[in-house]
Amino acid sequence: MKNWPYPRVAAHRGGGTLAPENTLAGLCVGAGFGHTMVEFDARLSADNVAFLLHDDTLERTSTGRGAAAQLRYAQIAGFDAGSWCDARFEGEHMPTLAEAAQCCRDEGLAANVEIKPCPGREAETGRIVGGETARLWRPSGQGGAAQPLLSSFSFEALAAARDAAPDLPRGLLVEHVPDDWREQTAALGCVSLHASHRHLDEALVCRIKEAGLFILAYTVNDPDRARLLVSWGVDTVCTDRIDLIGPHALDG
Repeated sequence: MKNWPYPRVAAHRGGGTLAPENTLAGLCVGAGFGHTMVEFDARLSADNVAFLLHDDTLERTSTGRGAAAQLRYAQIAGFDAGSWCDARFEGEHMPTLAEAAQCCRDEGLAANVEIKPCPGREAETGRIVGGETARLWRPSGQGGAAQPLLSSFSFEALAAARDAAPDLPRGLLVEHVPDDWREQTAALGCVSLHASHRHLDEALVCRIKEAGLFILAYTVNDPDRARLLVSWGVDTVCTDRIDLIGPHALDG
């Protein structure tokens, strides 16, 4: 990937803090603010359905309880995943990856699909989510939109996704950039490194860019910090404050 086809700003988990995360409503809220790229989390149910949820457990963002990996998707789909955020989102569910893909297509959104395996299911999750993403977004992009970008904190999951969907771009997710970032990203065939903005500085950004990688920084909620990161060479910032850091706030 010689050019970075993604915008300067990506909406974190769909609608950031303005909508229930990892829901269709969240994706639509992000699009409603004019954003053209969203990030969201994909994991597996007990019956291997890829669906959107950040945590291993259901309590924080739904009326469900317990480990999501132990429930079939038909059960998961029945939980309310919206009212915890605001009563107007009551009835939102945790959508399948297929539903999210259709929503992105309808709203003209590029997607950063973060692969979220539960412990012990790293390779399986990477294989299924990677393969499903390649299938759902086939052909490459949607009406000229950029291909979905796969990312994960799990080396094993991202390696499995690479094998299942070799043509999709990949980014290694880290909090602190490790000493062996060159070796890890090369082994995975990554086009990008996704790092916490709190642990980035200008010299490190320069080294990463000189190695031929693009950089996505998360989760950046201060406009001044976002502008500084871009001035260092960061390609995309992922934000919860999709209202403060608009889709074109960092252009030019």
